[in-house]
Amino acid sequence: MTRSTLIKKAWLALVLLGWACVAALPRQAEAEPLYFALEVRREGRLVAQPKLLGETGRTVRAERRKPGAAEPDYRLVLTPTAEGKAFHLQLDLALPELKGHSELSLLHGQEGRVQLGRWPGELEVSLLLMKVDSPEFRALMDLTQAAEASDSGRTI
Repeated sequence: MTRSTLIKKAWLALVLLGWACVAALPRQAEAEPLYFALEVRREGRLVAQPKLLGETGRTVRAERRKPGAAEPDYRLVLTPTAEGKAFHLQLDLALPELKGHSELSLLHGQEGRVQLGRWPGELEVSLLLMKVDSPEFRALMDLTQAAEASDSGRTI
């Protein structure tokens, strides 16, 4: 064999080895679109009820601020990741004088409740998680639209 043939075979072996390494890397799962319905209660009083869309692998941030206010009424950060059939959530919530962090795992359609305050009931979050493209999510949206339509037809 000539030297140039050996070099060509070595390059071919390196290219094949590179492709094999790339093929062996774990592929990232596609992001799963998710719907979150939350209720935030402070000492039993409802202080926020955000409904958010997000996806696995991406952080969702939400805050509510009155016009002209320097500080928001609340600031919420959700980080969902897929864990098989379940979804792992990191939840951070900040109110003007209080903040908390928790992690929980939920299945599609499951509701969870976490205590974020120093004592039970001080700061509580209820969270419903649903996959966006699911029959359950579509049914929930149909119910919401039907309720809004019936409310708009009422006279007070």
